[in-house]
Amino acid sequence: MSDPTTPPTTPPTHLDPQVFVDYLGRTRWFAGKGRPFAVSAIRRIGILPGQVEGPPTVAVHLVELTYSDVAADAPDAVELYQVPLAFYTDPEPRLDHAFIGWWEEPGLGWVHAYDALHDRRAMAGWLRSFHQAASRPGGNMTDERSTMAFHRLPGHELDTDVHSTLFSGEQSNSSVAYGEDSLMKVFRKVTVGVNPDIQVHEVLTRSDSDKVAALYGWLDWMDETADGGTGAVVQLAMLQQFLRTASDGWDLALSSVRNLFADPELHAHEVGGDFAGEATRLGEALREIHALLAEQFPTRVLGAEETAGIGAAMTARLEAATAVQPGLAAHAAGLRAAYDRVASLGEVEVQRVHGDLHLGQTLRTAKGWKIVDFEGEPAKPLHERLLPDSPWRDVAGMLRSFDYAPRVVERQLLEEDPSGAEQRGVRAAEWAHRSRNHFLTAYSGGDMSEAEHVLLAAYLADKAVYETVYETRNRPAWVDIPLAAVAEIGAA
Repeated sequence: MSDPTTPPTTPPTHLDPQVFVDYLGRTRWFAGKGRPFAVSAIRRIGILPGQVEGPPTVAVHLVELTYSDVAADAPDAVELYQVPLAFYTDPEPRLDHAFIGWWEEPGLGWVHAYDALHDRRAMAGWLRSFHQAASRPGGNMTDERSTMAFHRLPGHELDTDVHSTLFSGEQSNSSVAYGEDSLMKVFRKVTVGVNPDIQVHEVLTRSDSDKVAALYGWLDWMDETADGGTGAVVQLAMLQQFLRTASDGWDLALSSVRNLFADPELHAHEVGGDFAGEATRLGEALREIHALLAEQFPTRVLGAEETAGIGAAMTARLEAATAVQPGLAAHAAGLRAAYDRVASLGEVEVQRVHGDLHLGQTLRTAKGWKIVDFEGEPAKPLHERLLPDSPWRDVAGMLRSFDYAPRVVERQLLEEDPSGAEQRGVRAAEWAHRSRNHFLTAYSGGDMSEAEHVLLAAYLADKAVYETVYETRNRPAWVDIPLAAVAEIGAA
């Protein structure tokens, strides 16, 4: 029998692709639900080096999917998912919810396979591996049983005696907390190349920024077959500071709005939960993050042709969006005018940005705001998410989030008290206007150039159009929220 701890040189032939098809369809993080696909390859990239003694043996797999609803050369025709498996000889009833299948595993015999992220014994191996990496030269560790590499940044001693807890909820990745000490994000859908979340967190951590959760380490694997055989990295997970007592920025905003609606006679600045101060501090935090990103990553100035291309791309997205939501057509002329004004700017400075910023990407801690999840817009290819962009894209995303929060609470309260809808609408607009103004003033320092106003208006319009398409496809009853913003932007 072959030894399962030996790094594989060929794909495992004993694994049934249908097992992975069935399991992926049951997970919350699989992005291909509803699309016809087949498992085209399964690759075992390593055995976890730091696993505890005894069962389970933990093997990390990359599962390649090929979709049949697009052309074979389309960007989204093939996707790669990470599925770590914990192998037990006997059934583990506590893991029934994470059961994937059972088969004969070379070197182990018949095994029951479970998604390892749900198993505390398996997850202890990741933490032990990161801990062991800290004592290795350069903070990097691989061993003879794995083709994966664990990397550590200096400055934090991990507590390896704590239990792991898998977070629930709708996420595209899987996050595991280790006690109150650290948090590991495992990327489920992976791409060849540097992950921007790891890249940005490493740079900001080394810069001693207190506006992000500190990065402790990351896990990657070198795909020697990528890029025509020259090899390329695939980043699999990141370990960072666990902000256990932090509050989600979106939840805080909703609470502030509910507090306002509880007494409709009061104005936004009169209630105890007024969000203006938090919006100010959040604007200052983003300004600091953007300044650091501009220092640590390459910046450039777009020429007139490239600048015109920004507006042209926005116009193309508008045309495609109007086919999905015809209600956009009534405001298209005003939106195109906002996009056309971008072309008149001639040159535009771009830099590294967050790329998908909104209140849900922020955490409020006792020491201030933290910004999280620097992966960028998930729908974009990796190479586009790594490109410099205008920081006003991030600002626009946050301003749109301030507009959404009161509208969401309005809808939640409509059935309870329809008679108060008109007054709540007035207060909602007041809350959004006040929060946006305080955030924007703090971010810009209170002084914006004409070019910055033009860029912000265009990015706000582009974001509202994107939201309109999303709501049309996913929550049609909510589409009037972004459509109202589109109407206002178009009229302006």
